[in-house]
Amino acid sequence: MYPDDTIETSVTSAITSTDKRAYTVAEVAALLQISMSKAYELCRQGHFKTKKIGRSVRVSKLSFDEWFDNQ
Repeated sequence: MYPDDTIETSVTSAITSTDKRAYTVAEVAALLQISMSKAYELCRQGHFKTKKIGRSVRVSKLSFDEWFDNQ
């Protein structure tokens, strides 16, 4: 098992949670099957609401879902 497998497993299990209010950028990247740098780019471009908590970025699940549904 590679270290990346552990991250992907935790991201996948976190994504299936229905009570989430926010995604990590890694979860957004996994959902869209894009690179982390592209996911950060989407955040910077303002496609969905984000909050910076320390050095971490969280993406509003509601705004992400609305953006995704309208694409």
